[in-house]
Amino acid sequence: MIKKFIRRILGQKQKVEDHTKPVTLGPKEHGIDPQLVSPNAVRVTQTLQEAGFRAFLVGGAVRDLLLGIKPKDFDIATDATPEQVKRLFRRAFIIGKRFQIVHVMFGQDLLEVTTFRGSSSEGAPKDEHGRVLRDNTFGEQHEDAVRRDFTINAMYYDPATQNVLDYHGGIADIRNKTLRIIGVPEARYREDPVRLLRVVRFAAKLNFTIDAATQAPIAVMAPLINNVPAARVFDEMLKLLMSGQALACLQQLRKEGLHHGLLPLLDVVLEQPLGEKFVRLALSSTDARIQQGKPVSPGFLFASLLWHQVVEKWTAYQAAGEYPIPALHLAADDVLNSQTEKLALQRKIASDMRDIWAMQPRFERRVGKSPYKLLEHLRLRAGYDFLLLRCASGEIDAELGEWWTAFIEADGAGREVLLAGKPKSGSETGPAKKRPRRRGGRGRQKDASLNEGGE
Repeated sequence: MIKKFIRRILGQKQKVEDHTKPVTLGPKEHGIDPQLVSPNAVRVTQTLQEAGFRAFLVGGAVRDLLLGIKPKDFDIATDATPEQVKRLFRRAFIIGKRFQIVHVMFGQDLLEVTTFRGSSSEGAPKDEHGRVLRDNTFGEQHEDAVRRDFTINAMYYDPATQNVLDYHGGIADIRNKTLRIIGVPEARYREDPVRLLRVVRFAAKLNFTIDAATQAPIAVMAPLINNVPAARVFDEMLKLLMSGQALACLQQLRKEGLHHGLLPLLDVVLEQPLGEKFVRLALSSTDARIQQGKPVSPGFLFASLLWHQVVEKWTAYQAAGEYPIPALHLAADDVLNSQTEKLALQRKIASDMRDIWAMQPRFERRVGKSPYKLLEHLRLRAGYDFLLLRCASGEIDAELGEWWTAFIEADGAGREVLLAGKPKSGSETGPAKKRPRRRGGRGRQKDASLNEGGE
């Protein structure tokens, strides 16, 4: 305040950073390897430029290129309108309500093309909490840069000239491994609360430190996530879990106080030795597969995260007198219903989760034709991997996993030997002993119908 007063008395103006003109860095300064750039991304920018428009790679792709990482996705920013972009490509589709974008397809390769956004969203429709609902105001490149969330995501790369345009000191923040939001943090989080999750994902994935001013409002503004459509929250959670640093991301979520409401009871699970070990093993395995370029099933991931909530309810239903198999189905219903409200789990993912959970008692039935029927299950591999996680965490005896490993790998004769050496009834399943029959006809009918499904 004193410095401002002295400047005013002396007629000196405060120095204001000019974000309308970028710092331009050439190939030798930024060090991007052009071989890491998708040929289709180059094709899109080249087509737009040849039509008289400006076009650049932008956002996470540029960030990853600067870090020497081959990007998974390539986004393009241009001064062409969505309609102008669509006319230039045979397979192009305009999507989005909140902000229109164009999806350009080359075979299975999808590239996202956005028009430079205007600098202000003041006139855009907002909800009562300040979240922007729709904003199709177009503008100049420097205005678009202001609208980007973090400095490291607000750089533009032109494959033709191989120059990087940096409007907000993103290069310096990448080199300092700092995550900094553009503008006033409180206003930017209120504008789009999903940024509260994105800052956690980027910090954990990149091993960056969150700038103090960027971090300060997170815990206080966390409840704003409840106003975001469940589908958007699910998409962001899926990106977080598929980042290759899922365990670090969840730990960061807890640290920032953002996990409440996203995965209810996760704290309770992670504070129980058995649950914590299981979740850590599942996430570590997932991270390793992603880092090796192997496919990962979202259904397996969420089934792992929520398993001990299912186990808790499964045990409770059996204690109330329900049979093990129906109890498991009821427990799965309870957990999935509570999660769907918050995360909008897709039907396919929820179905995969149910299959994985429902297979677990079936692994205990090692007599007759039951093991052979299980071998034909479409989700056998996922269910088997899940079984091995349960064994590794100490939830169940490792002998069960070893037997199934041998049975899967054995030939016909070997399988018969394994079955002959395991004369178990397999009638007891689940985390608790078999419970007394429920009173009334409804329970008996329900048990029968569920057990007819191969159980």
